[in-house]
Amino acid sequence: MLSFWRHGYEATSLSDLTSAMGITAPSIYGAFGDKKTLFLEAVQLYVSGPVNAETIIDSAPTSRHAAAGLLEASAVGFTGRDTPRGCLLASSTISCSAAAADVQAELASIRRKIETRLKEKILRDTKTGAAPPEANAGALAGHIMAVIQGMSTLARDGASREKLRQIAAAAMLGWPA
Repeated sequence: MLSFWRHGYEATSLSDLTSAMGITAPSIYGAFGDKKTLFLEAVQLYVSGPVNAETIIDSAPTSRHAAAGLLEASAVGFTGRDTPRGCLLASSTISCSAAAADVQAELASIRRKIETRLKEKILRDTKTGAAPPEANAGALAGHIMAVIQGMSTLARDGASREKLRQIAAAAMLGWPA
């Protein structure tokens, strides 16, 4: 997972993978079939960690808390000491060729699911009064996702955790009261 996160899907070589995993190429093919399957399993590992978008959204008392939680987790996760900077979902397929279109589509689907889950929480809040009824759930969820993607790029460029936290705080200023 860390190799794909660090180098991206296409730039991660079989040599990188065998070195990282401490196994031979035939073992990789025997266990996973191909690089794409290994990558998609690495992505599942990434999105299913103890702090993941689904847990953050579902455990938050309100959509505002969920959005703030996603932003905070991003600021921390994108600047980890033991992990590559940025987001695996955002950066690992940005510069992929057309041959990796299905991999790009898979990551886009994961990001859309996160956005949809947040949008649904916002919609619930508009019905219960936790968010104003006129709140645009689609725009708010899309805004948070766009900020997270931008934070990933900034982290890759060397932005500090504190800078990302400041950006997250600024993004939350646009959340309706």
